Parts: sequence; structure tokens; C-alpha cells
Amino acid sequence: MLVVDNSDGDEATRRVAQENGARYTIEPLRGLSRARNRGIRECNTDLIAFLDDDVIPEPGWLPNLLAPFCDPQTAATTGRVITPDSRDDERTREARSIDNQCAYWVEIAGFGGLGFGANMAFRRSALPGGRFFDERLGRGAPFEIAEESYAFVWLLSRGNRVVYVPSAAVHHPPLTRTAVEREARNSFAYWLLLLSEFPQQRMDLVRFLLRRLRGEPLGWQRDSQEPGEIVSSSRLVLVRAALKGVWLFVRTPKGGDVR
Repeated sequence: MLVVDNSDGDEATRRVAQENGARYTIEPLRGLSRARNRGIRECNTDLIAFLDDDVIPEPGWLPNLLAPFCDPQTAATTGRVITPDSRDDERTREARSIDNQCAYWVEIAGFGGLGFGANMAFRRSALPGGRFFDERLGRGAPFEIAEESYAFVWLLSRGNRVVYVPSAAVHHPPLTRTAVEREARNSFAYWLLLLSEFPQQRMDLVRFLLRRLRGEPLGWQRDSQEPGEIVSSSRLVLVRAALKGVWLFVRTPKGGDVR
């Protein structure tokens, strides 16, 4: 077990980690993706599971999360993240197994149809050398969202499989909501990033955006952490957010530090 402290370090945190049998390391550069990349570099196992520091796993979480890796095509798994306002119906308890032969695969992976980073695992041999998570994405980074979704798209685009395992569940405290215009700005910047990095999927991404802006229903189950305010916002809010998203994308280099 490894604890990555995304700060200059804290002796109390180090002590708690060591008392519970965990290794402790520091990633001083701010950003969730940077911390995740440090965790990958520090681990020496082929399977790497991630948990956020504010979740509580249910019994059997880890064996359930790792079970799909018996299929050599599986490069990543995710589990269910339960919050106080989560839906609890049959759809949230359905397992999903996605590859790039599935209809809508890029929007499913890229926009909330395959779980979230608070509860996920990866096969190291499927990951590239060096940085895996894009450091423009995630909490503490310019775009603030979607580092795990981008990672799922990257893996699927290379012929791998990602599996959602609802029995691998964790409990998360209530989510902190971002202002709608800021969330929309981040979403537009992220969409532009996908367009630039996955040119073969550009038409699919454009069609997805148009369907969302028209308020059309999705053809797949979305485990959204955003309750729908973006697509129901006024046209003025969306136009402002789009302009800000374009500017944010243009002035953010690949290293993740805004110019």
C-alpha cells in the first residue's frame, strides 16, 4: 500500500501511513494527475488500484475490482462510488465491459459511463512509460476534471478493454459542486483536448456534443457527477463557458501549467 501526499509533506500523515503498513511518498507539484503518476512510478506491481483519501471501501472491494484482470485484454477496471445522493436502481448495479468495437465507446469512456477515479485499477503493462494521466486534467490542474475518463479513452483507443464492476463499491462523502459556468468551461476545454488527441474519433465527439446541447437522451447509462445543470443552462451561459474553455485550452501547454 502506498500513500501519495500531494503537498510539501506532513509528518502526521507520514506517521499514520507508516503505522498502518503503508509506504509514504511526496509529490510536491500540485495536481491529482501528478500524484497519480507518482503513484504509478513508485509501485512495482502489475496491477495498481487507486482510492481517494476520503472513501471507505466495502468488504470484498479489492478482490472484486481485480477479478476482471483474468482476461488479458482488460487494462482497467472501475467500481461503484456511492454518495448520499447516489441513485440506487438496477442500472447502477449492472456490470459493463467496453472495448472500441462497442457503439458510442468514446463518449461512454470519455463522459462518465465507466466509473470514476475514486475507485479504479489498471494493468501496468498496458500503460505507457513515463506519465500516463494527462497533467492538464483533474483536481488542482487547469481543466480540473476527467483525468480518469481521458485515461479510459486512451486505453480503449489502443484495443484494450475497461470493465465497470458495481460489486467493487466504495462510499464517498457528499460531492462539492462547482459553479455551473466553471464546470461548463472545464467541460469544453476537456472536449477540445479529446478532439486534439484522438483525431480518428472527432466526428463521434462532435456528434456527442451536438446531442448534449440539444438535450437529446443518451444511448447509454451515465453515472454522472454533474446533475445536468450544464445542458439545461441558458444559451448565454453556454456561449461564455465555451469561449472561456477555448481560451483555457489554448493557453494550457501539455505540461499542465497555465501560461
